[in-house]
Amino acid sequence: MKNLKHTAKKAIFASAIFALGMAATSCNDLLDTKPQGVFTTEQIGDDEAIDMMTSAYATLLCHYFGNNESFAGPINNWVFDIRSDDAQKGGGELGYEVYMHEFSIGNVQSDNPILDFKWRNNYFSISRCNTAIRALKSAGNLSEDNRKAYIAEMKTLRAYYYFDQLRIFKKFPYFDENVTDPSSVSASEYSRDEIAGFITEDLKLAYADNVETQSEPGRFNKFVAAAILARVALFNHDYATAETYADYVIKSGQYSLYPNFLDMSKPEMNNQYESVMAVQFSSANSPDQYNFNNCLNCTVSEGDVYGNGDDFYLGSQDLVNAFRTDESGLPYLDSSKAPSENLDHADYAGNVDPRVDFTFGRIGMPWRSYNYNENWCRNLNNYSQYSGKKPYPSPDSPFVKVGIVPWGASSLNYIIVRYADVLLMKAEALIEQNKGLDEARDLINQVRAKAARSVDPNYTPIDVNPMVATYLVREYGAPGWNQEYARKAVRMERRLELAMEGLRWFDLIRWGEAVNTVNAYYAKEKSLFHYLDNAHLDEADIFCPIPLNQVDNAGDLYK
Repeated sequence: MKNLKHTAKKAIFASAIFALGMAATSCNDLLDTKPQGVFTTEQIGDDEAIDMMTSAYATLLCHYFGNNESFAGPINNWVFDIRSDDAQKGGGELGYEVYMHEFSIGNVQSDNPILDFKWRNNYFSISRCNTAIRALKSAGNLSEDNRKAYIAEMKTLRAYYYFDQLRIFKKFPYFDENVTDPSSVSASEYSRDEIAGFITEDLKLAYADNVETQSEPGRFNKFVAAAILARVALFNHDYATAETYADYVIKSGQYSLYPNFLDMSKPEMNNQYESVMAVQFSSANSPDQYNFNNCLNCTVSEGDVYGNGDDFYLGSQDLVNAFRTDESGLPYLDSSKAPSENLDHADYAGNVDPRVDFTFGRIGMPWRSYNYNENWCRNLNNYSQYSGKKPYPSPDSPFVKVGIVPWGASSLNYIIVRYADVLLMKAEALIEQNKGLDEARDLINQVRAKAARSVDPNYTPIDVNPMVATYLVREYGAPGWNQEYARKAVRMERRLELAMEGLRWFDLIRWGEAVNTVNAYYAKEKSLFHYLDNAHLDEADIFCPIPLNQVDNAGDLYK
C-alpha cells in the first residue's frame, strides 16, 4: 500500500492540486461556476488520488488565499464562542475588527465577514473531499479494502464540515461526490433533519469501513468518525447513539487522559493521550502550516516573548468565576450560593479549580514560568485580563517561532476532539437517558481527577502557584446524585474542562439555553464591561443567515 503523505506537515499546496482539487475557479464564491480544468477519470491514478486526499486533509488549516479566512473563519470556531457567556472579542478598541464586536453583542447580520469566511472555508473543504472521493473511486490499482478505508477518511472529514454548517447556519446546500454541478443545488433542497441524516450515515459508514489505527499522525481512524458521530448525535438529541459511539472510542483502548492538564499545551505531546482528532501544525517548514487559527489571539506578552500579539478571544469574568470551588472542592452549581467576590486577582480568598490557571493568564500568576501582569494585556479599559493560554506553549520551547508574524506561532496541534470531551459526551448521554448515573459520575470524576493531580509547582513550565492560590478540586460523591443534579454537574464540567476550545456556544444551542444564558450574562457582565449595555440575543438569531455575498452570487438558489 502506498503511504499517504503526512497530512498537514507535508501538505500539498501545489497550484495544480489547489486549482484542480477545488472543482471551482472563483475565490469569491465556490458554487457560482461549473468546474474548469478538472482531472478526467482517465487521468486519475493511485498517486493522483492519494494526492487529492492529502489536499483534502490540508483544508483543516483553513488557510486558503490569505490570513483573514483563518483568523475569522477558523477550524476551532473561537469567533462563534464570543457569542456565548464564555468569551470576549478582545483585541484593540471596540471598533477594531468591528464585525467580531457585532458577534459579541448578539448582532449578527448576513453581511458579516465571519459568515462569509466560514461558509467559504467549509465549502472549499467539502469540494476537496468530494474530489478526493471521486478520485479514489476511479483509481484502478487500489485494493478494495484500501479504497474503502481511504473513502471512509474523506467521508469523515466531509461530515465534519457539514456538521459545522449544521450548527452555524439555518439553511445551506448539501451535495456529495455524485453531484457534478454544485452550483445548481438549492439551499432549500434538503431540510436540516435530512442533512443531519446524511451526516450520520456518512459517519456510520466511515466507522464501519475505516481502520482502527493509522501509521501516520493526523490521519483519521474509525474512532475519529465515532467521536464526531457522538457529537452530532448529542446535537440532535439522539442520546442512545451518542452513548454507543462515545463508548466505541473509550473502549478502543487507544486514548487516555493527560497526566497533567498542562500537557495539552506541549507540542512534544502532539498525537498522544487525549488527541482523538487533531489538526497537524508545523513551525519547521512553510508559514502556511503554522496555526493561524489561534495566532491572532496570542497575548501581547511583556518583552514580546511571543513576538507581540493581538490578544483576541479573552475569557469573560463569568467564565473565570465558574472556576471557584466550595469547601468540598466542587463548583458552585447553584449560582445563588456562589461568593459575591470575583475571581479577578491572585490572592482571591476562596478555593479555586487549578484549571483556571492552565486556561487563562491571571495577573499575579505564572504564565509558562513568566510573570503575567498588566503589560501582557492589550486593552484593560475595554476588556478583561484573561488572555487564553491553551494554544501557546512556553515561549522558550524550541517548537515556538518568535519574532515573526503570526505571533505565538508553534507546531502545537489543535485538537478538535479531546478524549476528555468523549468521556463527558458519554456521561451526558447517560444522564439524559436517566440511566447509568453512577457510571456517568465516574466519567465526570475521571476528568476532575486529572484537574486535581495537575497542581504540581515543579511541573515545567510552571503555571500554578499553590503558595498564592488555594487550589481545591474533589470528585462528586453518591449522596444526592440524581438526574437533575448530574445534568448540572456534567454541563459545568464541560464548561470548565473545555473552556476556550470553541464549544460553549454550540453546547448552549443544543441544550436550548443559548438565549436565556447569554442574555443573563449580558445583564450581569455589563456592570464590568459597558459595551454590553445594549447587547441582546433573540431566538431567531441563534442560527446564522446565509452570507449576503453567497446569496448575491447564487441568485434564486439561496433566496
